[in-house]
Amino acid sequence: MNQLENIKEKVERKNKSSILTFLVFLIISTAAWFLVKLSENYVTQTTFRLQFADVPAEKWISSEEQVLKMSLDIDGFHTLRYKMIREPNRFVTISLKDVPYRQESGNTYSFSSQYAAEIIADRLDISTSDITMNDAMVYFTMDALKSKVVPIVFHSDIKTQRQYGLYGIPTIDPASVTIYGPGEIIDTVRSVRTKLVSKANVSDDFSESVGLDMLDGKIRSNTKEVRVTVEVEKFTEMDIEVPIRVSDSLRVRFFPETMSVKCLVAMKDYTSIVADDFTVAVDKQQLKALQPLLDVRLVSWPQSVQVLSTQPDKVEYLIVQ
Repeated sequence: MNQLENIKEKVERKNKSSILTFLVFLIISTAAWFLVKLSENYVTQTTFRLQFADVPAEKWISSEEQVLKMSLDIDGFHTLRYKMIREPNRFVTISLKDVPYRQESGNTYSFSSQYAAEIIADRLDISTSDITMNDAMVYFTMDALKSKVVPIVFHSDIKTQRQYGLYGIPTIDPASVTIYGPGEIIDTVRSVRTKLVSKANVSDDFSESVGLDMLDGKIRSNTKEVRVTVEVEKFTEMDIEVPIRVSDSLRVRFFPETMSVKCLVAMKDYTSIVADDFTVAVDKQQLKALQPLLDVRLVSWPQSVQVLSTQPDKVEYLIVQ
């Protein structure tokens, strides 16, 4: 019985060895077959969608989406690489800054399709000679956009350290920009904001380049960024008495005669700020109507001064004959 079991084990081991040998040779022969097949050249007809980049700011591509037709004469390895590119990702981006294009007539322009072939060849790691474009030239239409010059507004969220503040209005260079876009959009734009500049605990002047907000691509400009300079100074409180006057020939005495203004003043300006730098206005309509109390308000003050409070907001008066 033991002898029969030994014979049976030997037969099973031999069968397993034969099967394993067969599988190894099958894998090797299959791999060799694939290598031979992948080494052969195949001609594949295909299309790539056309996209444009770096379009001049004053123009826009008005032609409908285009496709470039071509044939690829490449080996199986590169064919597999091409097949792995999903359909939505089969596009060619042509930079009008890098590709020499010419105007054919009116708003029709063209460039050699060979430039697209070079981009595709680089993407597939093949030679441009492996690509045959169906058309020698690519034609597209490009129309002029409406233009307008608008001021630039600094968009910021700047918090200074305690006792510090922004000194004056930040300067922007350039202060205005020429924008381009469809008429219905350009007509509604009154200004262009910078990208948000956010800073905290600021105590020193700073200057930096800031990009512009082009309304998510709805408008364009050849100016991509501006230089913004912000002055920061240490401030202190100041109380100043500003005379209340009327600017006509009518002689009027006010009670009280001055408005008390509490404000923040830059330390470097403290000794130069005087009452004449401020103007208090009286409601002349109330004066003409001889109302017993007149509204008064502060209407102008130095640009670098931050007004905290004023009082009074009403005054009595006496018309002097």
